[in-house]
Amino acid sequence: MPFYEHTLIARPDLSAQQAQTLSESIAQIIADNGGSVSKVEYWGLRNLTYRIKKNRKGHYLHFNLDAPAACVEELERQERIHEDVLRYLTVRVEELDPNPSQIMVAKSSREERGRRDDGYRRDRDDRGPREDRPRGDRDEPRRERREEEVA
Repeated sequence: MPFYEHTLIARPDLSAQQAQTLSESIAQIIADNGGSVSKVEYWGLRNLTYRIKKNRKGHYLHFNLDAPAACVEELERQERIHEDVLRYLTVRVEELDPNPSQIMVAKSSREERGRRDDGYRRDRDDRGPREDRPRGDRDEPRRERREEEVA
């Protein structure tokens, strides 16, 4: 059987749990028509490049399929009817990649880095509050300029 990569965008007002349920129903459609799903990835709620059916965001789901062409045709027919699916794309590939997709790799590396404020300025914690430090003479010229502008 030929191999396919199938990606779809679901409506943004679905919860993550409902998007997972949608992926299970799609896997069931594939199984009922003689195919198999080797990998399912939920890429999350992502911004769209342009509006699709008045939506700016969408839940992205990605599947690796091993299915006959008739099965893929039935899947796409069901997705055209389904009101939660905004767009879908099916691409035939020579072989399926068992590794995580680039989207998932980037997502995991972003999570490993942590939040920006989670270590931001840690090396400056020993300085203390600003009021305790002398300001220096850099404020004096400003005061003079302000007095000149007022006069």
